[in-house]
Amino acid sequence: MDRTTKPDTSKKRQRSPSRSPSRSPPRQRKRPGAASRLTTADREAARLRQLEREKEAEKKAHEEAASRGVHDVVKQHYNMVPERGREWRKTDSRIKGLRSFNNWVKSSTIQKFFPEGRNVKVLDIGCGKGGDLQKWQSARWVELYVGCDPADVSITQARERYEQMRKRLRRGQDLFHAEFYTKDCFGEWLGDIPIIKEVGIDGSVGPGNAVSQRWGGGGFDVVSMMFCMHYAFESEEKARGMLRNVAGALKKGGAFLGVIPNSDVISAKVQEHHKSNSKGTTNGPAGQDDDDDWDPEKSLDVTEKKESPKDEGQEDGEVEEEGFEWGNSIYRVKFPGKTPEDGVFRPPFGWKYFYFLEEAVEEVPEYVVPWEAFRGLAEDYNLELQYRRPFNEVWDEQKDDPILGPLSERMGVRDRRDGRLLVNKEEMDAASFYHTFCFHKV
Repeated sequence: MDRTTKPDTSKKRQRSPSRSPSRSPPRQRKRPGAASRLTTADREAARLRQLEREKEAEKKAHEEAASRGVHDVVKQHYNMVPERGREWRKTDSRIKGLRSFNNWVKSSTIQKFFPEGRNVKVLDIGCGKGGDLQKWQSARWVELYVGCDPADVSITQARERYEQMRKRLRRGQDLFHAEFYTKDCFGEWLGDIPIIKEVGIDGSVGPGNAVSQRWGGGGFDVVSMMFCMHYAFESEEKARGMLRNVAGALKKGGAFLGVIPNSDVISAKVQEHHKSNSKGTTNGPAGQDDDDDWDPEKSLDVTEKKESPKDEGQEDGEVEEEGFEWGNSIYRVKFPGKTPEDGVFRPPFGWKYFYFLEEAVEEVPEYVVPWEAFRGLAEDYNLELQYRRPFNEVWDEQKDDPILGPLSERMGVRDRRDGRLLVNKEEMDAASFYHTFCFHKV
């Protein structure tokens, strides 16, 4: 064949159409500008659907955590709380006055009972994200700080905050050595943490041990427990485990500092509730059938009675108590079940309630710490009460102190110019739910 001759192309090969059932139909082309034709209503509906999906996912996460027990619920909650930063807390936070006031009370307790002398060793149980690190730095003479918390994300953030403090140091300034550990300080013994073992912790503390009561003691000057000890009162075992760690770590004369919900406030609210409800009951700890749904449109001080299946021995017309709640627009306390008519919590363990605080706590389970029962239990571990004050009384007592007064201005609790308190009525009401204390190891 002559290579110069062109092949005949008049008959083109026809490709047979595919008969495969898996072949997708041809995709329609998007017309330009189609997205711009979405109405405002369409966009809003899509946004609401996304919010609903996120809400359902968060609810599912809380339900899954609840099935694993209270400890895991609390741990997951604090792992999920975002670290917003100091600037946000000072400017955009809705509860910035409450935050400042609570921090001032903690600083007041630390400075009032800080040990004399140098080389102070501090064990901070429930250290969270390290929010009190600067308070310990301001106290001076801290040589060692050990922070423990069950929430691993919080421990990571505490380490990061410590490193940021180190970077901000000016020339010639010193910063204490700090170590951080993920640890359940109520259900686990702290003596297996290397640095705590090295400093010293006495495993024989507790009732019935005469040798320990006379000679025993650890190596820490201060044990701090801010806004977390109430979780230990889920059971007597956890409460004693907590006190064993505290007393075991403290040297003789050491200080146990803390902040917890005030059981006097809780008892008064419970009594007030039962006075307005003649059918109040006194059977056992609450929390067996938890119902943590609440309607923000209803009065926070009104208890609803709902019909429930009749138990054996229950008279016709008698209704099971459904619990009650109180609070304001920034905080709420809710008991999901029965409470003692006289406001005395017996036995002193396992009285569950749910606490909500705007921007900080998403209705997590907590436990009443009946004060006199706690004080008596602490004495079993050679811890003697030195000081106890509700938050509002701390302000009345310390606002004119030559050191703590000016500190309240620097911390944004009151105005530098006219001395006006920068904490509104609702924030002070929320702060009054707490009291602060100090025990000494004897």
